[in-house]
Amino acid sequence: MYPELFSIGPITITSFGTMIVIAFLSCNYLLRKDFIKYGYNPEYADDIIFRAALGGILGAKLYFLIENYTYASENISGLGKILYGLLTLNFQLVSDGIQLFGAGLVFLGGLIGGLILVSHYIYKKSLNWFIVADFVAPLIALGHGIGRIGCLLVGDDYGIPTDLPWGIAFPNGAPPSTAFNIQQMGCPIPEGVSPSAVLTVHPTQIYEMSLYFLIFLFLKYLLTKKHIPGEIFANYLFLAGLARFVVEFIRLNPRYYFDLSGAQYISIIMMILGTVFHYLLRKNKQNEAI
Repeated sequence: MYPELFSIGPITITSFGTMIVIAFLSCNYLLRKDFIKYGYNPEYADDIIFRAALGGILGAKLYFLIENYTYASENISGLGKILYGLLTLNFQLVSDGIQLFGAGLVFLGGLIGGLILVSHYIYKKSLNWFIVADFVAPLIALGHGIGRIGCLLVGDDYGIPTDLPWGIAFPNGAPPSTAFNIQQMGCPIPEGVSPSAVLTVHPTQIYEMSLYFLIFLFLKYLLTKKHIPGEIFANYLFLAGLARFVVEFIRLNPRYYFDLSGAQYISIIMMILGTVFHYLLRKNKQNEAI
């Protein structure tokens, strides 16, 4: 695993953080191209991506703290360290805070947070929400896929143990894929396995990355065809929700009612919203394909 790429003094450049930056820069570049192509101000694309990044990070962190409330105090103290370190120019304190607050980002929380801030910006600029949502929808899938590469490099968000030839062991993961850690996350371990044994697990990061890249390509293709404004975003909600719902069956996450994870419940909501959204768009005779 490669959780850290290199260090510059007290500042450590992490692989996950690097992939997040690459994701936002890639999405910003592609969104600017689409805005120019369809006659919109490309500066709007910069503002939209900035708000998506800000709302995404805050929403992802909030979701993580809600689902992992025992770590909330530690993470909040990390945020305090970042803010105080910036005010006092104490970069070691900033670095320590990033290590605390930077850990634990949940995409579905980020999606909600990003949508709220981007929707506010669209309303403020009097843009057509449905058209902008169609531009952004493929890029959400692309950014999510790139982010999963970061998860793979860190050794986070892996799945249940497997004997399949492509299973991967994460001895230095976050956390390591030891029998003890996997059991602590609610997955039963066969008798006789040492708690310290490092197990091979499903690389669910790769599964999700592949699915999201396919969704990105499919939605970008739809964008070139005649479609009702909002239809591509509706397709994104359904496809992304379905992809995450399926992968969650073999991914380690806390389980709730009916042995489903929190991410699966949100995925169900996404699929229902996508289906209803698509139906209403098609039913409304005033909507014309563009």
